[in-house]
Amino acid sequence: MQTPALPDLAHTRPRAMHWLATAAATAAVVALAGLIQPAAATASRATPQNAPGGPAAARPAPDAAAATYPLKCRGGKHRVVQHASGDLDGDHHPETVAVVRCESGFGTPPSGIYVLTAPHRVVATLLDPADQQNATDFAITGDTVTATLLGYSAETVARCCPDTKQKIKWQWRNGKFTRSATTDARGV
Repeated sequence: MQTPALPDLAHTRPRAMHWLATAAATAAVVALAGLIQPAAATASRATPQNAPGGPAAARPAPDAAAATYPLKCRGGKHRVVQHASGDLDGDHHPETVAVVRCESGFGTPPSGIYVLTAPHRVVATLLDPADQQNATDFAITGDTVTATLLGYSAETVARCCPDTKQKIKWQWRNGKFTRSATTDARGV
């Protein structure tokens, strides 16, 4: 009888312990990849190097979480739902626009949209919570703030179910923010 030239590889067959070790290693790699995130992006226009107030004079965008908002939350707290930054008035310094509402145990309280300048000071109210609308699809593109406003056509409409929808944009013109609808108001 001839002996094989290669050693017996019976001990190399995968067993349950091998599969468990492989699964654990794979789970660890996936978990680690989930913890590593890129830095948060902010929207702002580039400032030319030779422009007045260029990069040397640029200041960081105001922090939406550090501002005091003119909200009446009946003893509760407010919550910044969304925010973005950009140079809205062309002064080469970024402003921050924040969508804010009162915290609620249930339902969705109306939104307020506020413009902040340094240092974390509210300088304009684009949407007052008293208007009883909620802001969605909020964005800053260049010098334009856009949002979709969901509201109610009458006091009898249940507050769970907005029945109007309007796309709005705000732009800095002649020393103030002007509001215009990008489409006609319509039912949801």
